[in-house]
Amino acid sequence: MDYLLKTEPTTYSFADLQREKSTLWDGVSNPVALKHLRAMKPGERLVIYHTGNEKSAVGTASVVSVDASDARNPQVKIKVGQATAKPVTLAEAKANKLFADSPLVRQGRLSVVPLNEAQFKFLTGE
Repeated sequence: MDYLLKTEPTTYSFADLQREKSTLWDGVSNPVALKHLRAMKPGERLVIYHTGNEKSAVGTASVVSVDASDARNPQVKIKVGQATAKPVTLAEAKANKLFADSPLVRQGRLSVVPLNEAQFKFLTGE
């Protein structure tokens, strides 16, 4: 499974992740988003998505480790991947039938969104 992680770039941006190389992904409180974090496995691919004024997929990362022993605060360590060749906007995703049933467009406030292979490739330009 691949996932999309949403972040407000004024709080923590993809550039911050590039500078730090890895981080602990936290600050998630939605029960569905927490379920997705707990389900992550090392090596799974991630899309980093900027919320706010940008509303676009801007880079990739991968899961390094997951400690889900505290169900309310899973510890997911991620490492940076690369910037997308061009940001893919929410409007572009909404216009693509690949996302018709995706929580990305159906549950706009969900901060951790599962992606299938085709969605991952569309968002990353792979």
